[in-house]
Amino acid sequence: MSQNQTRQLGDSGIAVPLLTFGGNVFGWTVDQTTSFSLLDALVDRGLWFIDTADVYSRWAPGNKGGESETIMGEWLKKSGKRDQIVLATKVGMELSPEKTGLKPQYIRQAVEDSLRRLQTDYIDLYQAHRDDQDTPLAETLSAFDSLIREGKVRAIGASNYSAARLQEALQVSETQGLARYETLPT
Repeated sequence: MSQNQTRQLGDSGIAVPLLTFGGNVFGWTVDQTTSFSLLDALVDRGLWFIDTADVYSRWAPGNKGGESETIMGEWLKKSGKRDQIVLATKVGMELSPEKTGLKPQYIRQAVEDSLRRLQTDYIDLYQAHRDDQDTPLAETLSAFDSLIREGKVRAIGASNYSAARLQEALQVSETQGLARYETLPT
């Protein structure tokens, strides 16, 4: 895939290849050595948009979540290719009863945990993994907005939101001057 074949992530200014590689297999069905080989091959062939999540791969026996991000972080450290990729991760799915949702204090804790596991100081696209209807959208978006202003996150996205909730979130962002969701995975 040529680097000329890209698309913009909303109005974020971030260009990505037409395909994204989902890293949920890292630490689950693919071990670290194979993950490193896959990542090197993908980037060398022009697929440099990598997506993961803090919850990957909590569902696998013996895992607790964060395995995919940890492998990504080890690869980033070893390869030195952080500036060659667009890195996306997510927050909001349940890691444990106290680590779930999109309350501002949890988003703050979760981003720090993700940055540590990923061994980077910023995330290109930080996504709400699922809608949290128990937390006001203004609170969630304000927390994400703060992360962008601090340089920890470049852009935000939403995943598993209904069209109505996404529209409501975009209205909240506009009326309150907050960062807006730039992406919605399909």
